[in-house]
Amino acid sequence: MKRNQVQVVFYMKKAGFLLISFAIFLCCSLKAFGQEKEGEKEVPPELRQLYAQSAVLMDGDSGRVLFEKNGYEQKPMASTTKIMTLIVTLENANPDEIVTVSEYAAGMPDVQLGIRQGEQYRLGDLLYSLMLESHNDSAVAIAEHVGGSVEGFAEMMNAKARDIGCYSTYYITPNGLDASDEKGEHSTTAADLARTMRYCICQSPRREEFLAITRTSSYSFGDTEGLRSFTVGNKNAFLTMMEGALSGKTGFTNNAGYCYVGALKREDKTFVVALLACGWPNNRSYKWSDTRTLMSYGLEHYEYRDVWEQVELPPIQVKYGIPESKNLEEKAFTDLALAEGGNEGELKLLLAEEEQVQVEVELSGSLTAPVDAGSIVGNVSYYLDGDLVHMVPVEAVDAVEKLTVRWCLRQIAGKYLI
Repeated sequence: MKRNQVQVVFYMKKAGFLLISFAIFLCCSLKAFGQEKEGEKEVPPELRQLYAQSAVLMDGDSGRVLFEKNGYEQKPMASTTKIMTLIVTLENANPDEIVTVSEYAAGMPDVQLGIRQGEQYRLGDLLYSLMLESHNDSAVAIAEHVGGSVEGFAEMMNAKARDIGCYSTYYITPNGLDASDEKGEHSTTAADLARTMRYCICQSPRREEFLAITRTSSYSFGDTEGLRSFTVGNKNAFLTMMEGALSGKTGFTNNAGYCYVGALKREDKTFVVALLACGWPNNRSYKWSDTRTLMSYGLEHYEYRDVWEQVELPPIQVKYGIPESKNLEEKAFTDLALAEGGNEGELKLLLAEEEQVQVEVELSGSLTAPVDAGSIVGNVSYYLDGDLVHMVPVEAVDAVEKLTVRWCLRQIAGKYLI
């Protein structure tokens, strides 16, 4: 074979090898990609066109996130901040306290109530200004009064966020204006924002006051000297948009875009929707569209189902225990039962039609004496998509004493000595 022919054959073989290698790589990549997508939840068709960059639909009763789109990404949240401002104030101050307006509070940018330095107002009145028309000057006046300073109040807000499980939230201002410091940016996630609203309407000891303020359509008040009077109107259009609307708060800054958090209760179902970066001017209506879409999806696709399962709880062996028969040739056991309050025979969870709950009995392999009656020895756990959604403790029914030399000697003495 001539030299040129040899070179052609060589290069053809090399090209063929490269082509085969590329094909194998492409197949493996596609297979891996397919596997990755297979593990992800498919986005329902009606939720694929949401405007918000981050969105969450939450079950208000359990706190379970039913749907999320970038729900755990931190973003600025604008005036949705004020739901935390309100609940912290309600839990730490008396609405009848008198607030004196500082120069700093009076100098806040729009949106403003227009309070002036040195004026005094009832704290409870300023809360309506805070929530109904989202006034930034009222927010700062409230924060300085309750926390001693804006910084002090922000510490209270951050402490409350940690208390309720919002670990990806950082507050700097009480009004939600864009801000950053050495610790980070004033921000939250859609999941944390929904969790905060859930706390405000379902869990806080001051939830009734929170709802009363945020649901008020209009409110009139004045300063303590009676020299000035104001009327504020509720800007939360969602309250009249859907049957069962409970509460909500809008927000906007140039950095955050339009934001919203709202809650709805219809029949026995409570939903919370949180939206971040839901458009910029001129997209003011996007947040209402997304809120309606998510709420409607929850109402249509989720129902309460009783998932209670009667489980078998076999007796469990107790090492070094005294058998009930007192016969040392036998092993000691204790019967098991669900802890008090866990045996109602009913467990209702808000589920979609295709969702199935897995029930697992998780018990100690064996126990070691002594065992007290009522000791917790395991759990009956309910899982949904691998996440624990409910747990019932399992307890020992019978007390089992420890087998000791002294006990054995007493048995011998009782048997053989008269």
